[in-house]
Amino acid sequence: MENMDWDVVIIGGSAAGLSAALMLGRARRRTLVVDAGSPRNRFAAHMHGVLGNEGRPPAELLEQGRSEASAYGVEFRAGTVERVEEAEAGVEVLLRDQGVIRARALVVATGMSDELPEVPGLAERWGRTVLHCPYCHGWEVADQRLGVLVTSPMGLHQAQLVRQWSDRVTVFTAGAEPLDMATEFRLRSRGVDLVASPVEQVLGESADRISAVRTADGVLTEIDALFVAGRPRPHDAFLGHLGLETADTPMGRFLQVDAMGKTSSDRIWAIGNVVNPALTVPMCMGAGAYTGGAVNAALVGEDFDRAAGDPANWADLLPSDYWEHRYTAADRMWSGQVNHVLAGVAADLQPGWALDLGCGEGADAIWLARHGWTATGIDISETAIRRAAEAARTAEIPEGRISFRAADVSTLDDEARYDLVTASFLHSPVDLPRTEILRAAAQRVAPGGHLLITSHATVPPWGNLPKALEPRFLGPEEEIAELGLDAGQWAVRIAETRPREVTGPHGDHATIDDSIVLLQRR
Repeated sequence: MENMDWDVVIIGGSAAGLSAALMLGRARRRTLVVDAGSPRNRFAAHMHGVLGNEGRPPAELLEQGRSEASAYGVEFRAGTVERVEEAEAGVEVLLRDQGVIRARALVVATGMSDELPEVPGLAERWGRTVLHCPYCHGWEVADQRLGVLVTSPMGLHQAQLVRQWSDRVTVFTAGAEPLDMATEFRLRSRGVDLVASPVEQVLGESADRISAVRTADGVLTEIDALFVAGRPRPHDAFLGHLGLETADTPMGRFLQVDAMGKTSSDRIWAIGNVVNPALTVPMCMGAGAYTGGAVNAALVGEDFDRAAGDPANWADLLPSDYWEHRYTAADRMWSGQVNHVLAGVAADLQPGWALDLGCGEGADAIWLARHGWTATGIDISETAIRRAAEAARTAEIPEGRISFRAADVSTLDDEARYDLVTASFLHSPVDLPRTEILRAAAQRVAPGGHLLITSHATVPPWGNLPKALEPRFLGPEEEIAELGLDAGQWAVRIAETRPREVTGPHGDHATIDDSIVLLQRR
C-alpha cells in the first residue's frame, strides 16, 4: 500500500465527485480528483432545487466545492482518463499525456452526455430554452407555451410531468412508437395537444430563444420552451474492458452498483449521472457524500485487516499480543454480566478468598466482591485489567475487597492460597498452555477450597475461525482426566454438560453446551 500514489482517485470533479472528495478529505485520505472540466450542467446558467444554492450558477458551486475540499488536503488535476486497470491492492489509472497514477480505490463520477436528436436549431439552445428536467427548469417557464419532443417511451412520462407547469403543452410524438388509444386519450384528457408529424427545425430569433417548431408537414407550432429527453451516454468507456456488471434500465445500460455505489469490482465505486441519469445536483451530492464515507470505511477495514494479519497466522502470535489486540479493537468485549454458572456455584459456598483466572473486564470478580468474597482477577491483557479496575471503581467495591493483576497465573511469584479458583471459558485461538495453567491454578486452591472450570463443550455456530484454529473442547470427564490431579486429594463435586441459550454477534439465537467441572481439595 505504501507504493500507492493515493488512497483514492476520483474521476470527475462535479457535484458527485466533489462531495465524495470532501468526505474523503475530512477522513484524512490522500485523495486526488481528476477532472476534464465538462460537467453535464455546464450549459445551464443557473441551478434550481438545490437547497441553499437556489438560482446559483453551477460553476460557482464547483468553485466553492473545490475550495472546501482543498482545505482538507484534496488535490486536483486537469486531465482525461483513457484507461483503468485493476492491480494488486488497488487500481492503475492511465491519464492522457500524463502517465499512470496508482490508488487503493477509485470513484468514478464522470457523469454523462445527453445525445440530442439531429434537429437543426436544437443543440445550440440546449440548457436555455431547450430543456430536459421540469424539476430543474419548469418554474422558470411556467404558464408559457411548452413543447415536449418525444424521443423514447420515457418522453411520454416527461410529457405528463411538464403538464404540471403549464396548461399549454404540445407533445411532438413522432420519436416514439405510435400512441395507442389509451395513451392518446390520457394526454388529451388534460388538454395536451398532440402532433404526429416529425420535427424538422427549431426556430427562434436568437440562440437563446425559441419561437416555433416546424414539422415535416410544414406546420409551425408556436412555443416558448421545448423539453426533450436526450439519449444518455454515460462516460464510462475507460472501464469497458474490465467486464464490470451492468444493468438495463428504461434509460439505457449503466454500471450496476450497490446501495453504497460499489461496482462488481472491490476497488471501484461509481456515483452520480454515470450510473443514474435521473439524479439532480443535490441527489448527486448526497450520493457522493454517502459513497465517500463508504470508500473510507472499506479502506479502514483493509487497514485493520492488514494490521491484524491473516487469522491463519495467529498461531504465531504470543497469547498476550493476541488478546491485547482483541481488547484494544473495541471499547468493550464482554457483556459486563456475571457468568451464571459461577454465580450459582459461589452462592452455595462460604465466602472467602477467590482468584478469577482470565478475568477479562472483571464482571465475575466484581460479582464475587459484592457477595462477600475478597477477589483477585488475573488476565494477560493489560487493557482488560485496566477496564476491570475501572469497572470495580464504578461499582464502588470497598477498598481491599478486590484487586486486578496483568499476569500469567503460571508466573505468579506469591504463595497465596484461595478458597475458590475459577476459570470461565479459558479458550484461545492462539497457542495457550491451558492444561498447564489450570494445573498451576489448582495448586493455588487451599485445603477445603474449590476449583471451578466452566468451558465450551461445543463450537458456537457463528464461529468464523479457520477449522485448524478452533480450540479443542473437552467434555467434563475429559477435563478432569486432562488435569491429572491426585484423586486422593481431590473430590469431584460437579461434572456435567449444561445447555445454554446464546445470542450471536448479529442477533441470531442458538443453543450451545457448556462443560461444568467443580473440584474440591480434600
